[in-house]
Amino acid sequence: MNLAAVAPIVLLCMSNVFMTFAWYGQLKFPNAPLVLVIPISWGIAFFEYCLAVPANRIGYTVYSAAQLKTMQEVITLSVFAVFSTTYLGEAIRWNHVVAFGLLAGAAFFAFYE
Repeated sequence: MNLAAVAPIVLLCMSNVFMTFAWYGQLKFPNAPLVLVIPISWGIAFFEYCLAVPANRIGYTVYSAAQLKTMQEVITLSVFAVFSTTYLGEAIRWNHVVAFGLLAGAAFFAFYE
């Protein structure tokens, strides 16, 4: 497989781990002051951008913008599902599975040619 086709997927997966922690990692610390949480989240998000920007730039040589965005959303939900169950201890319910299935169907049509 073409490196330009695979690199965006790998980079987006890695960037989503950082962004998920930047946005939702602080939920485990509800008593942490917001004035502290915001700059820490920004610091984590910096690394997300360092991976997402090249992912999209490389990916755009192979995929359309709509395909990249669809890929990003599916990866985001996949990473979040793992994060919410392992880090936050939340359960995945049937309606979450149905919603993810519908998004997977949307991804199919975004890549269908």
